Amino acid sequence: MNIENEIFKRCKIRFDKLNGYGFKKIDDKYVISKNILNNAFRIDVVILNDGSVKGKIFDLEFECEYTNYRASNQQGEFVSKVRSEFINFLNDIKDKCTTSNYFISNQANRIANLIKEEYNDDPEFAWEKSPGFGIFRNPDNDKWYALIMNINKNKIDKENIEVEIINLKLDEEKIKELLKRKGFYTAYHMNKEKWITIILDDTISDGELMSYIMESHRFTEKTKEWLMPANPKYYDVINCFNDTDTIMWKQSNNIKIGDDIYLYVASPYSCILYKCKVIDVNIPYEYSDKNLSMNKVMKIKLLKEFDNNLFTFDKLKKYGVNSIRGPRSIPKKLSDEINKYC
Repeated sequence: MNIENEIFKRCKIRFDKLNGYGFKKIDDKYVISKNILNNAFRIDVVILNDGSVKGKIFDLEFECEYTNYRASNQQGEFVSKVRSEFINFLNDIKDKCTTSNYFISNQANRIANLIKEEYNDDPEFAWEKSPGFGIFRNPDNDKWYALIMNINKNKIDKENIEVEIINLKLDEEKIKELLKRKGFYTAYHMNKEKWITIILDDTISDGELMSYIMESHRFTEKTKEWLMPANPKYYDVINCFNDTDTIMWKQSNNIKIGDDIYLYVASPYSCILYKCKVIDVNIPYEYSDKNLSMNKVMKIKLLKEFDNNLFTFDKLKKYGVNSIRGPRSIPKKLSDEINKYC
């Protein structure tokens, strides 16, 4: 019974808190001891530089290590008291010397942070019996676009170890291709034609994973509103609607007729200036220079021009928009705010 792993697996050690708690640094580790049960036993806890926690209990009368508390089949009154003292001590260290993580693995927590940055969504832990299963939903309609789980790897492969995985909804043809690669598995516990399981052990990079998460998210988007960058250094976007309300614009693959486009004009304006409607797509247009290349464009119609101090970049950050390097979906709360002015 690995009690330490179970208690600390979703935690990050705050090394700056250890000395104040009573730990002493000896070589490359931090150690602390505590006598229990009227000084009959001593708990020794060691925290290594990698954050791993190890504990031992010693019987002080017989001067030997006591191990019965680790055996799950040992449930007598005395061994239960010893086990309880050990668990209580570890939980106190956890409460005072760690910060909580959503998940176990570093990559799972990084991905959760990237999802938060992109969509402002936190995981929802809906099942008491599966506390490590985190659902990511689109708040517009409560549809799932990602599910992170900790499982035994033997459920998807042959190894008998605990791992974390993410389930994503992707195009069926793409799923067939990805399943030929290492790190991708037939969907665990979900529709195997529409979902795929990806292991979160750094086999697949964070950047590649986020591209699949964004694809999965698109399946949940009931309306299409896009935030799109426009650089006045390369195109006179400020005057483009002077004589017409309809212009051509570079098209991204996922944009469709009827979608709304919000043009974010870069420095020195750094704000959303226009709302447009897509009225035609997939128009062939070959163009290339040192800053831009295009092989198709779309036709967009001006619907609304905003004051340049209304939706500044600083205001967008409050709605979870921290970067606008390419076309991206608009968070629901930001959409609601913008549409108050339309």
